[in-house]
Amino acid sequence: MGKLSREERRAQLIEATIKVLAIKGYARTTLSDVADCAGLSHGLVNFHFQSKDLLLSETLAYLSVEYVQNWRTALANAAKDPAAQLTALIRADFRPELCTPQRLAAWCAFWGEAQSRPLYQEKCGSNNAEYVAKLEELCAALLGPNGNAVRVARAIRVTAEGLWMDLVTQVDPYSLVEAENTAIACMAAFFPALSPAD
Repeated sequence: MGKLSREERRAQLIEATIKVLAIKGYARTTLSDVADCAGLSHGLVNFHFQSKDLLLSETLAYLSVEYVQNWRTALANAAKDPAAQLTALIRADFRPELCTPQRLAAWCAFWGEAQSRPLYQEKCGSNNAEYVAKLEELCAALLGPNGNAVRVARAIRVTAEGLWMDLVTQVDPYSLVEAENTAIACMAAFFPALSPAD
C-alpha cells in the first residue's frame, strides 16, 4: 500500500481516536493508546496533532462535520415536502454508518466534557443551531400557525439524543432499527398523518 497523504493519515488517527474513546473514555485516552490502535508510532501522532487536546478537538470537529453532512445529504435526497423532509431528518440520525457503537460512545464522551470546555460548545454550537433551525422550520410548516414548533422540535430532538444515549448505556440494548422506529413514533405522536404503515 502506498504512503498516505497528510489528510488520509490524520483521518486514520482520528478514526483510531474514536475507537479508543469508545473503550477508555475521554480522560483515560492517551496519544500512546491512539498510536497503538492505529498501528503507528507515538511520534507520528505527535507530528500530526502535537497534543491530546488538539487531537480530541479535531476528532470532535471531524465527527461534527460528518454528522452535518449526513443530515444535509438526507434532506437533499428526500422529496421536498415538509413531511418527507422531517422523516428524512429523523431517519438520518440512525444511519448504520453514522450510528455505530464506537461513534455513539465517542459522542457521549464529548458530551460529558462539553460543559467544562467552551471550545467544544463553540465547535458544535453553530452546527447544532443549524440542525435545530431546520427541525423547527419543518415542524412549523407541518403544524401551521397555531402550533408550537419550537417545543415539538425540541421533543423530537431530545428523543433522538436520548435514543443515542440509550444505545450506548443499556446492558441489553435494542436494535438500531428499533431506535429509529421509536424516533419515528415520537414524530408521529405530533403528526399522526406521518405515521408509517408498519
